[in-house]
Amino acid sequence: MIERIAYLWPEIVLFIGACATMLIGLSPALAVRRQTGLVCAVTLLIAAAVGVATPAAPAWAILPGLMPFAKPLIAIIGLLLLLVISGTVDRDEEAAIEAGRPFNPLRTTRAEFYSFFLFSLMGAMLCSTAGDLIWLFLALELTSLPTYVMVVLSGRGRHGFNRSQEAGVKYFFLGALGAAIFLYGFALLYGGTGTTKFVEMSHHFAAHGVSPIALTGMVLAILGVSFKIAAVPMHFYTADVYQGASSGMAAFLAFVPKTAGMISIMVLVSTLGWRGADHTLPHVVDSLLWAIAVLTMTVGNVLATLQSSVKRMLAYSSIAHSGYMLVGILVGPGGGTFASNGLAAVMFYLLCYGVMNTGAFAVIASLERDSRGETAEVEEIGDLRGLCRTRPLLGWSLVLCMLSLLGFPPILGFFGKVPLFTSALGSGRVTLVVFLGLNSAIAAYYYLRVVAAAMLEPPAGAPIRDAGVPSRSVGAFLAAAGVVVLALLGNTLMGASERAAETRGVEIGHEAEPATHGAHADAPVPEAGEALSLRLH
Repeated sequence: MIERIAYLWPEIVLFIGACATMLIGLSPALAVRRQTGLVCAVTLLIAAAVGVATPAAPAWAILPGLMPFAKPLIAIIGLLLLLVISGTVDRDEEAAIEAGRPFNPLRTTRAEFYSFFLFSLMGAMLCSTAGDLIWLFLALELTSLPTYVMVVLSGRGRHGFNRSQEAGVKYFFLGALGAAIFLYGFALLYGGTGTTKFVEMSHHFAAHGVSPIALTGMVLAILGVSFKIAAVPMHFYTADVYQGASSGMAAFLAFVPKTAGMISIMVLVSTLGWRGADHTLPHVVDSLLWAIAVLTMTVGNVLATLQSSVKRMLAYSSIAHSGYMLVGILVGPGGGTFASNGLAAVMFYLLCYGVMNTGAFAVIASLERDSRGETAEVEEIGDLRGLCRTRPLLGWSLVLCMLSLLGFPPILGFFGKVPLFTSALGSGRVTLVVFLGLNSAIAAYYYLRVVAAAMLEPPAGAPIRDAGVPSRSVGAFLAAAGVVVLALLGNTLMGASERAAETRGVEIGHEAEPATHGAHADAPVPEAGEALSLRLH
């Protein structure tokens, strides 16, 4: 176990930063408490730098190139999210303290909120480091458990806090259900293979096939983890939770648990391998993922067209994007090139989605209105009318991010979607490509509806004002710039995602001897040509 420390430095940095944030946030001095955001930012910058230098190809990793790409990705999008969630907690309490109220650490939540923010990001990073079922379970729960509390804390005012409490309760109980399902699946996977380690599990499947117990375990594990990515049929909480949470918190939920869940599904499915001449998964798993992908993108897009609330619309949009990414997981490593590598397409799309979706939520978080005598974030699409005229920076940032989410060329979202289409075509999954195209057309309706409101319609009659948190506008601008600039760096980023998607799978056409379940987790992986032939796709 000690040799894994070399792969855990980004998580160690986040752990130290979270502990420091907890202490700083409880200081009686206002000037010290205000440094929590700065400490988080420095922590994430260091974690991103350390993550780039993370070694690749450990023997215990089923996806040996994943860590050097996933960890910097999570840290960099985490920095963008940090700008958006700034000012979410303690704004009213700090104003009261400045007006003369005595400081009471029990009334402030800054320390807990920002430390939980870092802990959740740490959990997502640990998912990419997972080499066995136990590690993956703990990483998924570390990602999710802080978010339940963060959702509750994100409400502002009596009405807002009541909504966030309701959202937190719904999220918690449905999250517990999802965790119970995938934990039961993990137990069956262990019972069907005799090991918790992914590489040894892959060896077992290659040597003995997939037993009914292991197959049932894999199906339950995928269904349970589907809660993290808000995929059908585990999607019902999404719209209510996103609407009840603050916009910054909704942006966090749309990226961090989704990234952890998508990485987890990639890791789990990689143990089965994409075998045969057409590089497919076992029939039951392939059919399950196919059905989930089609239903997720279709249900998400259709329900998004019916929404008048921009937060609920983006919630259903996030469901649809999970369906798009599941197409890449179905395709698998493909022929090895980026154009046919579905896993590389998923990793690249996670980057694109993180930037453009966070930018859309950042614009919403930057605006406020009066609601029931209290200050609240904008809610309706109609609130965004004329935004390009009244607040050009926010308006055009929203337009660029919405067009990118649509996949409009030549900005980032377009380059993120193209590999999903080409990889599916390259693997002969024409029906999936048709569903992708149809759903992209459906999505055009509600994305362009927001674009038209911001660009073409007269300003809203109800008074809309700035939220008074400049970092949110900065986050919106950076995200909008990102959908343009990152598109110019597409080849470099695609190459990095291709290396991240390398899989340690069984060589097609070779017979395998029974795997030794008691082998050490870090034992060398057999080379191609041996009894148990392996290759990097």
